[in-house]
Amino acid sequence: MVRRIEGPTRIPVPGGKVIEEYVGRVNSGDEQVSIAHMVAPPGWEEPAQTPDFAEYTLVLKGSVVVEHAGGTTVVEAGQAFVSEPGEKIRYSSGPSGAEYVAVCLPAFSPDTANREEQGRQA
Repeated sequence: MVRRIEGPTRIPVPGGKVIEEYVGRVNSGDEQVSIAHMVAPPGWEEPAQTPDFAEYTLVLKGSVVVEHAGGTTVVEAGQAFVSEPGEKIRYSSGPSGAEYVAVCLPAFSPDTANREEQGRQA
């Protein structure tokens, strides 16, 4: 059945990042996938996490810095990256901030993100 989604739900997060979920647990009740538009200010960072979901991210503007077991990867506008379930990662924004779209399979949940306490590194 076709469902039109009228718009996103804004999900509050600390640190100035804006999350607008179009598809997912919060906005549409979908547990299989989440699709969210994110805007992160310059210098934004979040704690390391070891999620139980795959995350596919398309960077639209600026850059996203991804710390992982293999090092640090800077993903610029027009590029994408994939993280696999169980992979320890830590995201931050580049000097001009970042705008990106994230797709999570299954859908993002704070409980399945497995975030570490603030201040610990990936």
